[in-house]
Amino acid sequence: MKSTFTSAAAILAFLSAATAQSSAPTCSPSKQCPSDAPCCSQYGQCGVGAYCLGGCDPKSSFNLQSCMPSNTCKSQDYKLTSLDDVAKNTVYLGDGSKANWVSSGTPVAYNGDSLLLTMAQSTVGTLLSSTHYVWYGKVCATMTTSQGKGVVTAFILMSDIKDEIDFEFVGDDVQHAQTNYYYQGITDYHNMDSLEASDTRQNVHKYCIDWKPDTTTWSIDGKSMRTLKKDDTWNSTTNSYHYPQTPARIQLSLWPAGLSSNGEGTIEWAGGLVDWDSPYMQNGYYYAMVNDVSVECYDPPSGFSNNFGDKSYYYTSIEGTNNTVAIGNNNTILSSFMASGNNPTYGAKSSGSSSATSSAPTMSNTPESVPGMSGGGNVASSGQAPTESDSGSGSGTDSGSGSSSSGQSSSGGFSQGGSSSDTSQAPKIFAGSAVALIGFFVAALMLLLNTLNNTAAMENERGELVDLYVPRKCSATNRIIKAKDHASVQISVGNVDENGRYTGENKVYALCGFVRAMGESDDCINRLAQRDGYLKGVWSSSR
Repeated sequence: MKSTFTSAAAILAFLSAATAQSSAPTCSPSKQCPSDAPCCSQYGQCGVGAYCLGGCDPKSSFNLQSCMPSNTCKSQDYKLTSLDDVAKNTVYLGDGSKANWVSSGTPVAYNGDSLLLTMAQSTVGTLLSSTHYVWYGKVCATMTTSQGKGVVTAFILMSDIKDEIDFEFVGDDVQHAQTNYYYQGITDYHNMDSLEASDTRQNVHKYCIDWKPDTTTWSIDGKSMRTLKKDDTWNSTTNSYHYPQTPARIQLSLWPAGLSSNGEGTIEWAGGLVDWDSPYMQNGYYYAMVNDVSVECYDPPSGFSNNFGDKSYYYTSIEGTNNTVAIGNNNTILSSFMASGNNPTYGAKSSGSSSATSSAPTMSNTPESVPGMSGGGNVASSGQAPTESDSGSGSGTDSGSGSSSSGQSSSGGFSQGGSSSDTSQAPKIFAGSAVALIGFFVAALMLLLNTLNNTAAMENERGELVDLYVPRKCSATNRIIKAKDHASVQISVGNVDENGRYTGENKVYALCGFVRAMGESDDCINRLAQRDGYLKGVWSSSR
């Protein structure tokens, strides 16, 4: 029988080889993050900004306050028919009132009734994560999966402590859904149970996780297929229940488990190596579809006493059990990507001023601030996938993974490839992963983490103006140029239709102010003023 792995373990393993390429310190429950990069991401790396939001592990961070509180559960039926309710992880700072979902990788709106979560070659797929957590409740996703060896689609609940409840779909077996659960990321190969489901690629199914303090039930199309009792999870070694019990994000993902660089066990579990010439790919990518996620929130467990509000979840102890969860009115929003739970207002702009209230860190010690945007997350840019050990599989990573759904059966008009009955095609993604590439550059620029001889700019999904802070490198001395007053660049772009397709010429016009090298002479001042350099939303300029 094929092995199954914890998604949390996979996430850590999947990025382990790339960690060496990144300057970010690593972290674990036995190795907490340093104070200048206090937040441990779900990938086991330390940073600030988005590192301190969803997925921030309080057990491995600098202290209990480093991770920001998370938004409480919100009962709602989310219609995933456009990107209007989806914020990129390079933009989102914790305000759940502005977006209900955060994306990494390349989600694509399709036909006005669903989202595609895509996986092109040289990427690690797409991930959608909810901005509101669930602490017990019924969560359902209406979706279809992808298909093909090495391709994994997932719908999971994942807590920051790495409690986890899964539906996973291995692409070489579209007749079954694998269900699984984990407690604090501890791998137990006896936890998986495979459920029958009819052609998960062609047929739309409604998958539900009904998570209660004492039981968890997995159902497909309204039929209960598996029930787990908390009483059956008692572990005599740790004298605790190994039962998922902490607030969790909803995550939908598509990711390439079958990469040659991955562990042998992971590749075997995924059904083999990914075939990048597969008939199940369309327009250069694999994809799954999702059009609806419904959430019904339940009350906290009986006897809950840490109730001090209704806006946010936080932990009172690194023990990470349900009796250490508290609900309050704590702030969930960071002021900048250089802030953390220890200093959430760092980098806040003064009223009427473009300058920050605190001086920014120097370039030499600037911590990373968007998980997956360097090191392990730079897959879309580098074209290389990090190595994964045999210890994990997973449901996706913030550097790319994702799942999606159509509101109809594929036979009703949309098919994911490999069938002559297809009557429509998925929208094209320029160069296979243009959006993923854009996202990487945007994050790098905004955070002043990379200074290259070119710069990149991106429009939002509606083709609106985008402002970026642009650092430059001084060619004369090869030293970092830092803007005295960050040069603000405003980019206007061509139109983008509701499905993310570019229409007409997509010219980019940009003009920025002068930037000055610290301690350098005037010959190192660089002015960016080139026009008409454009490439589908990515703009490169030479000086």
